[in-house]
Amino acid sequence: MTDFATFADLRAALDDMPGPDLAARQAAAERNGQLTKPPGALGRLENLAIWCAGWAGDPRPALDAPQVLVFAGNHGVAAQGVSAFPAEVTAQMVGNFRAGGAAINRLSDLAGARMEVHALALDRPTADFTRGPAMSEAEMCDAFATGWRAVDPSADVLVTGEMGIGNTTSAAAIASALLGGTGWAGRGTGVDDAGLMRKEAAIAAGLAANPARSGFEVLAALGGREIAAMAGAIAGARAHRVPVILDGFICSAAALCLWTEVPGALDHCLAGHLSAEGSHARMLEALGLVPLLDLGLRLGEGSGAALAIQILRGALACHSGMATFAEAAVSAG
Repeated sequence: MTDFATFADLRAALDDMPGPDLAARQAAAERNGQLTKPPGALGRLENLAIWCAGWAGDPRPALDAPQVLVFAGNHGVAAQGVSAFPAEVTAQMVGNFRAGGAAINRLSDLAGARMEVHALALDRPTADFTRGPAMSEAEMCDAFATGWRAVDPSADVLVTGEMGIGNTTSAAAIASALLGGTGWAGRGTGVDDAGLMRKEAAIAAGLAANPARSGFEVLAALGGREIAAMAGAIAGARAHRVPVILDGFICSAAALCLWTEVPGALDHCLAGHLSAEGSHARMLEALGLVPLLDLGLRLGEGSGAALAIQILRGALACHSGMATFAEAAVSAG
């Protein structure tokens, strides 16, 4: 199903998601116990390989066809002065992505990933959520479906990235609505103290104008088209048993909306990195995810997750390529 008209359609799709191949996961765990190394010597790499085997349906998985999807959208809340950059930068960066000039282009190439850019109605920013919902139910469902349909079923891992001036404000508002508390706003693109105060004021106004409800309702009320498309891609990947490496703060906010709707909706997801956007750690803790990398990145675009593909590839290279004790004629002790 890829045509979604209502939030009920989205929830029905999430409720009908496949789980991992338990037999493949068990066979991978057994193989891991026979490899030429002391038990647990490869740390998290061992668990990553076993986890990936379950989603690949193969006890000796490989990572040969990564996909990177970058979604772009414009935000009405940018009019509140919440970003250090003007809204037209979104379209300019889309041009840069398509010309191959951004960090995500280089990191996707390094990972051997096929990268696609999807610009969502850049000439029609979402409504300013300080005055009411950013998107209607239909608009949010349409953006979600765009992300879902963009997933390549033959991919063996997916990274979703974003571009949208004002979207750290949306992500912080989503986190505040769904997880509660204050202090979710960060510096984003590098706003000064006055800009940070404007972000905090915009979030407070957005929460007042849009009382917190379900994950999908909050996504429509406070999110952006690119955030909804990321949520759709993450969900669409699950429908095809494609594992996902989540990027930073904004991508995690998209995932949070799914996690709030359906328990286990993110079982196929890893946290690629810990963003320098201060509240990302709080969000990952709520989601129960431990990041693979902590490099002080705060670019977005999918950059941290694309880099983390190399970690997953290393885990699978060891798991699938190492010899067992029997194959190497080495005593297991």
